[in-house]
Amino acid sequence: MVSWARWTMPFDFEAPGVDQCSQCDFCVRAGLPYNSIVPIGEPGMCTGNRHHRIVLMVTPQVELTIDEYLRKRLMPVEGAIPQLAGIDMYGNSIPAGPVGGDLFEYINFQQRYNIDARIARALRLSKEYLEPVLEGQPLRNSVDAHVEWMQSKPGYTDAVAAEYRRAKRSEQLRIAEVLQELHTTAGVLLVDAQGHGIISAKIASTVHDTFHAFMLAELDRSGKTTPDMFEKINLRLAESVTARNALGRDKDENSREIATMLYGEVRPSGHFRFVNFGHPPPLVFSAEYEKFMEIGKARMVRFLPLGLAIPEDNPDRNRYLSMAPRTRKMNASDVAEITLMSPGDILFLYTDGVYDGSDEQDRVQLERVIREHRDESAKDICNAILAHAVKQDDYLKQIGEQDRVDDKTAFVIKRR
Repeated sequence: MVSWARWTMPFDFEAPGVDQCSQCDFCVRAGLPYNSIVPIGEPGMCTGNRHHRIVLMVTPQVELTIDEYLRKRLMPVEGAIPQLAGIDMYGNSIPAGPVGGDLFEYINFQQRYNIDARIARALRLSKEYLEPVLEGQPLRNSVDAHVEWMQSKPGYTDAVAAEYRRAKRSEQLRIAEVLQELHTTAGVLLVDAQGHGIISAKIASTVHDTFHAFMLAELDRSGKTTPDMFEKINLRLAESVTARNALGRDKDENSREIATMLYGEVRPSGHFRFVNFGHPPPLVFSAEYEKFMEIGKARMVRFLPLGLAIPEDNPDRNRYLSMAPRTRKMNASDVAEITLMSPGDILFLYTDGVYDGSDEQDRVQLERVIREHRDESAKDICNAILAHAVKQDDYLKQIGEQDRVDDKTAFVIKRR
């Protein structure tokens, strides 16, 4: 792509530090800098060699490559870090190549969404839903449309319509109340797509975009995230029968877009609620005991990676290929919870390029790194963990096992 830049300059006029043509009466009177665009022959312009000309210059504009673009859009900036009283958080990611399949993102509700405006809208709708539409006036909202449909059915009464309107009003009041909690809530999204190249980055980008599209709908409908949102994301990554047929794949061919995902929300109290699709489980480092604490499996619900298991009660279940049975959709009981009890306690989230969640020796080494940096900020702790993971990669390369090197993401939440 080529962009054209235009400016003017006086002939033979070179005076370092001078930003205006002192020989040109027109420039002086107009207060124009010497490189302003002024038509030649303008009345009052100096004559001779010191009049203005327009200079055209071609400035090349470099296009981002697809891997540079994906890497840039999958990495949040520090300015997006939510600021919660009593909570310090920081995350970072290092791809194994030019671009990777790891994604992490701060969900800064206060910065991303206009919470007060959403509350005001819910309160306005709560009043509007209660008022019948005037005869001859256009329908204002979905409640008016539903009441109009009700009127066309046998047994309709004004009392039935009024009851429905009261129920929808109450729903909006609840949404307004729930939205208030977003002022003191922060979210974190971690995704690890299979592999570590451009295709993996594209899969992670798909999860990212799907997540944010559904989040908008969730805040409108409920004022918060619900299990139903994550079931929709799970279905988005499932392989449909139509897609497999179109691609000419055999039903036993293993060619899915696989990604793990962990999404959680933290409050100033240190309470962390999360859903987990195939991701390594969080670790909690106790400031008091200076080690990772064991967390009961009952509190760490984990589903298969995204798209691998479609619940039997999903109406489109037979339109997608499911790798394992799951009898029902997730509900509130499937949302896991962890609480950082004391100041200095640390919640550690990660991808398997840092720790796969199973090797005891790796766990002990990570515990030591956090212990050595436990009094530092979340950013310093996170960077120390990643530095340790990079050293582990160097060792793998030395012994000829560079194929085990993977994208690395670490996220630290510390209670102040």
